[in-house]
Amino acid sequence: MKNQSMNTLRQITHQIRSSALLLLALMAIANPVAAQAPAAPGEMGPTLSRIASSGTIFVAHREAAIPFSFVTSGDSDAAVHGYSWEICGHIIKAAEARLGQDIKVVPVVVSANSQIMMVKVGMADLECGATTNNVARQKQVAFSNTIYVANVRLMVRKDSGVKRIADLANKRVVTTLGTTADRLIKQAALANNITIQYLMGRSHAESMGMIVRGEADAYVGDDAIVAGERANLSMQDQLVFLDEVLATEPYGIMLRREDPQFKALVDDTIVGLMKSGELERIYNKWFMSPIPPNGANLQMPMSEKLKAAIANPNDRPAY
Repeated sequence: MKNQSMNTLRQITHQIRSSALLLLALMAIANPVAAQAPAAPGEMGPTLSRIASSGTIFVAHREAAIPFSFVTSGDSDAAVHGYSWEICGHIIKAAEARLGQDIKVVPVVVSANSQIMMVKVGMADLECGATTNNVARQKQVAFSNTIYVANVRLMVRKDSGVKRIADLANKRVVTTLGTTADRLIKQAALANNITIQYLMGRSHAESMGMIVRGEADAYVGDDAIVAGERANLSMQDQLVFLDEVLATEPYGIMLRREDPQFKALVDDTIVGLMKSGELERIYNKWFMSPIPPNGANLQMPMSEKLKAAIANPNDRPAY
């Protein structure tokens, strides 16, 4: 009788274990992220380890880099918008799944002049702005796979008489502090054997303001950034791009060097967005649809170079 009771108990225990395993399997199928085991401390690397211990992630953004990351007038400190910012939101969700915990997002405002240093010294875990990936910068920070490909171009007033770079002889040209445009326009001036008066804006908005007020004859910058500034002006129809392109530059999400675990998470997330078609949806939302603050539509279809970067994800620098 005792042996029979023991056998019955073993059968019941086996059935309970089997049912539990079946339930876990069904949960994993229904929600694979939730079923994923949190990363062990030794597998996380320095950035994810710090995020896990503090429960926070510091995410750098720009105040006025439309349409990549920007804050509109009247927003709270946390109300950031934009293409890069939305991509970073997916990266943060991936980090939460990897760590098995919620993460508090702490926005950190940076400028084109401060962004690299903020990431380099650890005051930002991600930089979700409009940052060119080039060889010089890769010596200081790491970049994700390319998320956008910009053309560096010049914007002028329609009535300026400037049709090409050679027409800028002895004219005033503004670029934004901390961007690659300053070096590129100086190279173009040398190539065209002309003298230019160089001006510097502390922000993209300030640079655009100088051409609007007639203090500069041309504004040099990345096409989407310049178009984003123009889109919110009442005189936008009076400002046009020159056809010439000074350079083509890939943008990436910036993060610290020497952290392969975190970079792998960032890159894998972006590749997932590319393969699923979600990145194209995000792109169309910010480049082909009305956006804050005034409902402007940049009407910038995805370029062939960005399509190529999506088809073959990589973090190759510009130069």
